[in-house]
Amino acid sequence: MGDEMPLAMNTRAVGKVTIVQCSGRIIAGNETESLRVHISGMMRDRKHFVLHLGEVAFIDSSGLGTMVRLLTSTRQSHGDLKLCNLPQNVHKVLKLTNLTTLFDTHESEDSAIAAFYQRSSAPEHAAAAPTVLCVHPNGDVLAYVRELLRRGGYEVHTSSSLRDGLILLRVTHPMLLLRDPALTASPGTQQAFDAACAGTPVVEIGNEFSTSEAGEAATQLLESIQARLQAKPGLAS
Repeated sequence: MGDEMPLAMNTRAVGKVTIVQCSGRIIAGNETESLRVHISGMMRDRKHFVLHLGEVAFIDSSGLGTMVRLLTSTRQSHGDLKLCNLPQNVHKVLKLTNLTTLFDTHESEDSAIAAFYQRSSAPEHAAAAPTVLCVHPNGDVLAYVRELLRRGGYEVHTSSSLRDGLILLRVTHPMLLLRDPALTASPGTQQAFDAACAGTPVVEIGNEFSTSEAGEAATQLLESIQARLQAKPGLAS
């Protein structure tokens, strides 16, 4: 039966936010321990988390206690843990325990992700660092580009899918988009993504980037970014 399923977690990064989609039960024992270890382990590198609870059938007191402890840990690390897609039974439990005033809850992933960006706006940094969004399916490419551009003075957001890239387009309003031209999505998502980035300068990162000599690839990418930003009035760094 669905309510007897053990806890399963599917994790992905959307920019600076980590989505942990849970399914099954969050109960005392292996389930709560695996959730705690999973998120605590990522906190070495990540601070902002969203627990997607849409497929959670049951939460016991230990499960709620684990979520509260994780919330406390993320906030002590100057991050946060938000909840989204709460099933009716889970929402009822939070309301009964008055924990709706403790957790920041949202109806959708999009809303929860946007809340992180809205809350953490820093005008002095935003003015100094051009914002770049990179959408590419290769995690190694994303990691390399992210560090390369951050060290080059850019504010960088990354995603491995067009669907998540669309969310980041809407909440970060990047000055420039880096994308793999071969990356596709459903027709509706593809159309929405293309519409959202219309007017945004684009630099394509194809297969040749990941197979080129690292230093040469970095130099060419930085030169392409500078050229695209300088080609559009008001965007030169």
